[in-house]
Amino acid sequence: MKTDKTIYSIFKKGSKTYFYSTIFFPKNVRRDVFILYSFLRKADDYVDSIPQDDKGFYKFKERYQDARNGDSTGDVVVDSFAGLEKRKNFEKGWVDAFLNSMEMDLYKSSYKNMDELLVYLYGSSEVVGLFMASIMDLPTESYTAARYLGRAMQYVNFIRDISEDLQLGRIYFPQDEMDEYDIKTLEEDSNRLEPVNFELFLKKQLKTYYHWQNEAEKGFKYIPPRYLIPIKTASDMYLWTAKQIEKEPFLVYKRKVKPSIPKIVSNIFSNSVRLSLSQV
Repeated sequence: MKTDKTIYSIFKKGSKTYFYSTIFFPKNVRRDVFILYSFLRKADDYVDSIPQDDKGFYKFKERYQDARNGDSTGDVVVDSFAGLEKRKNFEKGWVDAFLNSMEMDLYKSSYKNMDELLVYLYGSSEVVGLFMASIMDLPTESYTAARYLGRAMQYVNFIRDISEDLQLGRIYFPQDEMDEYDIKTLEEDSNRLEPVNFELFLKKQLKTYYHWQNEAEKGFKYIPPRYLIPIKTASDMYLWTAKQIEKEPFLVYKRKVKPSIPKIVSNIFSNSVRLSLSQV
């Protein structure tokens, strides 16, 4: 079964890291990941547009509920995802949590502490790890690590996308941690006045990411080699992004830190060789 052109297009226009990593999955898994990503991306686009398309989001949510109930909505992204959900037995709460977090982006712009932020992170990223684990038919023992990997990757996005999120009026860091470093705002001009405070704050956020990433890697042992190559490649590229920002924290204001396509592909082949040798 070929991937629908609309679904393929949505994925290719989205994350380069995910797209070029995913193409190295076996065909059946690659198709399912494309379906998953297109659904996640489409929901996210409604709430991240300027101005936000809240009506579009709620109509999208309604179409999903109809498709979940067995109706054909005519929306290939929604209908394909509903089919994937049924085929892979996704837990109902996973999709609900994702949509709830997307809805939070319509009305919530800050988080008092990490506990509050973790509620958002569960729906926006941890369930993505659970979706992926289910698509790859991994044992439930892998689920904790899968959640950590989704959470870790999302946190790098928060760090990398500070400027972009400010344009949307959002801050995805615990307010109490900002207060700890006397960070009044994440605007560049303000933090240029107290660069040490900003750098220390950002490095603390990176430390949080590294901890979650280490927990995530404990679950790699559950992933078959043919699936681990693209997963590890995506993970490696997020780690690379974090390292670039750690070396130069104010880089987040200069450009969106992303690995190049050649770097992603090179990493894929390095992981392929490394994992092949480990099997000998």
